[in-house]
Amino acid sequence: MTDGPARWWQRRPLAGDALFAAALVLLEVAFLLLTPPEFWPGRMPGALAWSLLAAAPVALRRVAPWTAVGLAVATLMLPVLLKLAPGTQGLAFMVLTYTMAARRPARQAALAAVLLWVPVGVANLVAPPEGVLAVGPGYLLLNNLLIALLSYAVGRAVQARRTSVRALRERARVAEENQRSLAEQAVADERRRIARELHDVVAHHVSVMGVLATGARRVLRRDPDAADEAIATIEDTSRVTLREMRRLLDVLRTDAEPAADLTPQPGLAGIEALVEQVREAGLPVTLHVEGMPGPVEEGVSLTVYRIVQEALTNALKHAGEATAEVRLTVADGCLTVEVTDTGRGPGPGPDRIGHGLVGMRERVGLYGGTLRTGPRPGGGFRVSARIPVESVGAAA
Repeated sequence: MTDGPARWWQRRPLAGDALFAAALVLLEVAFLLLTPPEFWPGRMPGALAWSLLAAAPVALRRVAPWTAVGLAVATLMLPVLLKLAPGTQGLAFMVLTYTMAARRPARQAALAAVLLWVPVGVANLVAPPEGVLAVGPGYLLLNNLLIALLSYAVGRAVQARRTSVRALRERARVAEENQRSLAEQAVADERRRIARELHDVVAHHVSVMGVLATGARRVLRRDPDAADEAIATIEDTSRVTLREMRRLLDVLRTDAEPAADLTPQPGLAGIEALVEQVREAGLPVTLHVEGMPGPVEEGVSLTVYRIVQEALTNALKHAGEATAEVRLTVADGCLTVEVTDTGRGPGPGPDRIGHGLVGMRERVGLYGGTLRTGPRPGGGFRVSARIPVESVGAAA
């Protein structure tokens, strides 16, 4: 993709301004060719060389503005010493005054204008032009003052417009972000409202299923037909409940979350494979299991797996040269999972635990358990969770 003229001019200031200075010289040449020969300077090649010298500060107006101002003031000695006033000299002073006014703060722009035009006024008084173009010093001073004020005013107007455009763009950007945030907030509020409504529907269906199941169990032997009808109603209600649950999950899922796949959720049985994956990634890990838990709730099993996954991932990131140990213990109706490492642990700061373990604390609290994280005595980091477990079907 090629750059446009404006972009090329902005990205290559020295080359662009050099071409601008050359254009000023060509403009003077064209002006000389259009004037009568009696007004031409005596030595045309020398006059063109001094014209190039007078236009040279324009090439530096953006890359070295103060240097350009100094060079322009230095070229004022040309009319005094050589009795020659190149046309590009006045144009260069106008361009530099405009540039400083348009790109610099007010104080710097005013200082540059004073440094440029006060020596011009002094030169007009000391060595006024002679010949057919000779005019009075008062006229020269007034004319140069008007040119200086006009160049400065145009530059400040352009600078004010640029500032205004930047402010408007920033305001538009902030307004767009606020509008986007409000829209996202409105969508989130509506999703929560719909989720609450669907939750009430699902809870109602589940309650109906529980009542029907209790009634069917009580009349199963006395009235098999009534029990069969109740079971059929439970079957239909369960399908409706499942559909509503899927809708509920679709509502709660954000746009940033991927759609659910058909892969089964991991559990206790996947911890051994997880440990092996981390071991292959470079962190020596050992797994110890004490006691054999019976079938537990899928949510508890998934929570334990996520705790081990998060703790080992953090150890792999932050522990450095270390070893890790995963210990699962089932005793006194509780499942205890402990992940320790011998590394340096996360760095200091308020976010050293991270969002992952905060999420794990919420998961553990959901099942009435506790999660503890922190440094180990002697070095390393420790993550320990204790969750009450009950075999599936035991409470029923």
